[in-house]
Amino acid sequence: MKFKDLEQYILKRQALNAALTLFSWDQDTEAPEESVEQTTTYAGILSHELFEVITDKKVKQLLLELESQNLSLEQKTIIKKWLKDIEKFEKIPVQKYQSHQELLMKAQRIWQKAKKENDYELFLPYLKQIVEEEKEFAKYRRNNEHYLYDVLLDDYEPGFQSQQLDQFFNMLKKEIIPLLQKIQNSTHIIDKTYNERYYDIDKQKTFNHWIAEYVGFDFNKGLMKESVHPFTTNFHNKDVRITTHYYPHNLESALFSTIHESGHALYEMNIADHITMTPIGVGASMGFHESQSRFYENIIGRSPLFWKPIYSKLQRTFEPLLDDVTFQHFIDGINKVQTNLIRTEADELTYSLHIMVRYEIEKKMFEEDIDYHQLPTLWNKLYKEYLGVTPSFDSEGILQDIHWAGGAFGYFPSYAIGSAIGAQIYAYMKKTTDIEEWILNGDFKKIKNYLRDNFHQYGAIYNTNELLQKVTGEPFNPQYYIDYLKEKYTQIYHLSH
Repeated sequence: MKFKDLEQYILKRQALNAALTLFSWDQDTEAPEESVEQTTTYAGILSHELFEVITDKKVKQLLLELESQNLSLEQKTIIKKWLKDIEKFEKIPVQKYQSHQELLMKAQRIWQKAKKENDYELFLPYLKQIVEEEKEFAKYRRNNEHYLYDVLLDDYEPGFQSQQLDQFFNMLKKEIIPLLQKIQNSTHIIDKTYNERYYDIDKQKTFNHWIAEYVGFDFNKGLMKESVHPFTTNFHNKDVRITTHYYPHNLESALFSTIHESGHALYEMNIADHITMTPIGVGASMGFHESQSRFYENIIGRSPLFWKPIYSKLQRTFEPLLDDVTFQHFIDGINKVQTNLIRTEADELTYSLHIMVRYEIEKKMFEEDIDYHQLPTLWNKLYKEYLGVTPSFDSEGILQDIHWAGGAFGYFPSYAIGSAIGAQIYAYMKKTTDIEEWILNGDFKKIKNYLRDNFHQYGAIYNTNELLQKVTGEPFNPQYYIDYLKEKYTQIYHLSH
């Protein structure tokens, strides 16, 4: 038995997955509005075919026989991942899995209605049923995990458990909340009303295309479109697509969304050719993927070093709108702390506090016997405690994200983990490379090559902690993130240490 015997199944699995991804991309970008229902029929057939390929008994037998053979690390990792996928599906009764998928599809439509009408009670029974069924599935899948929540967390962050995340979020409570309170009490006012002026959409498109290319996005291997919510998708390392959304009275929105999605795209473009069309031709984890987008968007994209050589180009593009905005004024503006209720609009400092609220509530849903009627009250209490603001409506509170309606529990922590990983990588690069000089000189090819050689090329061969240990000499360490935020915002707001 040879690994070559598995390759036909690998290609079929990837082809079906690519077809589903293409339908999804099309629906979010250019598909006609009325196409959804009938296209979903195609997607359902493809999903069933994909399930059949993944769980095929012949494939499982082949994987088990290959498991004991002398194979490369890449081949072993593909087999390990595939067997893990089979185990996940096999432990859940097929009928229950299918009915759960139907529940999720219905729940997402109900969530949209509930959010629009500000009616949490409408969504409540669906949320409760989703959590109860996810708990049941987690019990089927549980191996050595102490907490049920850790079973779900492993789907997005292999190698992480809630005990480690508790320590991380406790560090944020201890260090970042007091820093936020200092900023809120600061007399240093940053005016960014310039961002609300009218910025021509066509000029925005031209500049966003240029800045994506500037940071390394290769338009021979990718393209950029528009969607309501910016995202990145890929079929392999030579077909990676990003989207953004333009607002005439918000220059920053598309600008930093484009840089963010370019970070995701560069990761995908840099995955090695020999694994890109396999099940491990993806990021090491959701968190590691997020680390790359936030590395480009925040750590690089909001730094003075990044804008020093190109701010004049931004001014010329939108002349005369930014003529009265000095370089320092612009840098302060793009880093302004604006405590608000909406996660997707959060600034760099407060973003992970939004995640902490969701993490704590998710854990309660899975580890405690809670009253679902009280969840909005708990949400509001935590927002007041951590961010100093309270939602007036559930649509800007507990109903603001679609994740729970889609059964994506354990996903939210990835956003905060990613921010922290980005800071850890940057700290290491400052010690071992000339990254600050590269940024200042616009030499993004060197940054791209460094990230490719050390992280991106490996796809999911290693998990997050293995990859960080391999390159930086230590696993996930959020202290770098704490230090980065404290140093940056103490300086911007002229605070005393």
